Amino acid sequence: MHPDFWLQRWSENRIGFHQDAPTPLLVRYWPTLGLPTGARVFVPLAGKSLDMAWLAAQGHRVLGVELSRQAVEAFFEEHGLAPERRESRHGVHYAAGPIELIHGDAFALDAGVLADCEGVFDRAALIALPPDLRRRYVHELYARLPAGCRGLLVTLEYPPHEKAGPPFPVDEGEVRDLYGRDWTVEVLERRDILASQPGFVADGVTSLETVAYRLQRR
Repeated sequence: MHPDFWLQRWSENRIGFHQDAPTPLLVRYWPTLGLPTGARVFVPLAGKSLDMAWLAAQGHRVLGVELSRQAVEAFFEEHGLAPERRESRHGVHYAAGPIELIHGDAFALDAGVLADCEGVFDRAALIALPPDLRRRYVHELYARLPAGCRGLLVTLEYPPHEKAGPPFPVDEGEVRDLYGRDWTVEVLERRDILASQPGFVADGVTSLETVAYRLQRR
């Protein structure tokens, strides 16, 4: 998707992808990753997700990256935080306590800035991208995460002809194709969520599942 697409969504407050509570699959399965207190967790295409605050509350340091400055500033404002700001080649870094958000392009991050990320959480990044960008996203950005990095990936599956994304459906076969070269992939849960998603029902979607995967970088 062109960056202007997402910037316009934020400027018009069309952010139906934003949740008003932490992701249930995150709360349920994150402890199974066994990351130590103080571990740094990467959250790509972070928006103003409450998942970042939840991860920080578990004792983690959080590194997010987000294209929209509006989203970055809203996150800190809504949590009553006054971040310090600095600039680097990656963008503008906003930091308060254990949470750092980079206002910049995720694809521009290099292995240096991600070198100490022991974990990664992806709920709304992979499924926000069309197929060509999904492959680039995994083979470029995920490839810059260090060996041993552990992650939780949450996807959606629905009949692709029934709705135009984003969010896009990404089935298990594609997940294994994208990640299998460098990551171990394990399905943790597949959950039917159609009844709780009236927007999908209104669009004529007949089947909708969310799937949680545990990942580990080889």
